[in-house]
Amino acid sequence: MSEQQNTEKKLAGQAAAALVQDGMLVGLGTGSTVNYFLHSLGLRVKDGLKIKGLPTSERTAALCHELGIELIDFASVDKLDMAIDGADEIDGDFQMIKGGGGALLREKVVASAADHVVIMVDASKRVKTLGQFPLPVEIIKFGHQQVERRIQEMGIPYAMRLVEGQPYVTDNGNYILDCQMDSITDPRALNAQLNGITGVVDNGLFIDLCHTLVVATGDQVETLPKP
Repeated sequence: MSEQQNTEKKLAGQAAAALVQDGMLVGLGTGSTVNYFLHSLGLRVKDGLKIKGLPTSERTAALCHELGIELIDFASVDKLDMAIDGADEIDGDFQMIKGGGGALLREKVVASAADHVVIMVDASKRVKTLGQFPLPVEIIKFGHQQVERRIQEMGIPYAMRLVEGQPYVTDNGNYILDCQMDSITDPRALNAQLNGITGVVDNGLFIDLCHTLVVATGDQVETLPKP
């Protein structure tokens, strides 16, 4: 990752943290840009901001504990005021690929429960057409070979996500297949197709789940409403 990308991630994270208001219940995403956001949010909490966060991963929860951000879970809330997260790719219609960090299922559950979803990205994440970034598909361990066959039959090249030679296991105890699509011309249709396969828990296409985009380009930050 380049120094410029890191700078852009930090600027986007700081700008997103500034959108959080006192008393909010906030969904907290996962990933490198989110880490910058959480550090900025933690500083605001130290200065007296009163919020409660719902984390999308064990990693995010651990960082929140370090930063003094109070956490809740879905047992205590029906909905969230806002969810703030990053994206691996986002197109002109604000459709996204997420899940590079392995937390796509919890991220989607949290985003779906929020009244307003803010996505923060560096400039490299904005694309005309989704698909250059491998699309993660979270699948159950049992019978995963059967799910893989179904995806193969769709003509989609994929690879099991590995860590140190072993299948990566999500916080939910599932595997992830990374599908190389190159170009996704109809994200809505592909989302329905993949989620229609028995054994697929969910996939990294986030359809109509971004209301505001915070994008940093160089040293400039734009906050854009959904088109």
